[in-house]
Parts: sequence; C-alpha cells; structure tokens
Amino acid sequence: QVQLVESGGGLVQPGGSLKLSCAASGSIFSVYAMGWFRQAPGKERELVAQFTSRGTTNYADSVKGRFTISRDNAKNTVYLQMNSLKPEDTAVYFCNAELRVSPISRASTYWGQGTQVTVSS
Repeated sequence: QVQLVESGGGLVQPGGSLKLSCAASGSIFSVYAMGWFRQAPGKERELVAQFTSRGTTNYADSVKGRFTISRDNAKNTVYLQMNSLKPEDTAVYFCNAELRVSPISRASTYWGQGTQVTVSS
C-alpha cells in the first residue's frame, strides 16, 4: 500500500509564502515522477510543478518564477516552495507520484488527499 501525505497548506495573505511537503510511504521500488497539481472550485485539476521521469522539471506558466519544486530522494519526499502568492493560487493542492511497487510491477499513478491553500487578505 502506497500513501502520499501532504502537509503545509493554510491561509496566507497575498504576497506571502507557504511551503508544501509530500512524503510517499509504503512499498515503493522506484519513483519515476513526482509533483504537484491543484484544483480550484469549479475548475479542472491542473499541473503546478513536477519532476518528470527524465529528471527534468515542469512548471505551469502561472507559477514560474514564484514557485520552486525540490525533492529528497532518500525520503521519497517532494516540496513546493510558494512565494509571492496571489488570490488566484487559492486551490486544493494534490501531490502526485508515478512509481513502481516492485521490480516486476508496472508504474502506477498515486494521489495524495490534498491540502487547502487559501490566499486572502
């Protein structure tokens, strides 16, 4: 059983910062990709930032220059440092990972339960 557990969400004023964390635990053989998505009320879930299977990073245009994704491979943990937050960043942020649980298993996608980020004065 694989679990992704997010933490670090909350309420912050415009211009403020938050750092999200996501730790993957359980039977994990290898992690191919890991990152963050978000979903605002009435909108579709969208990519925020991720480490791809090639080891590169992708960012949504709306967060480039403000958000930074980082990771600790030894801990299967990914972080999202969010600076200069705007009200339009308000959403539930979901951790996402593509990983294998054994040498013979296929890669599967897992999601965390989500953490609320609210940017408001």
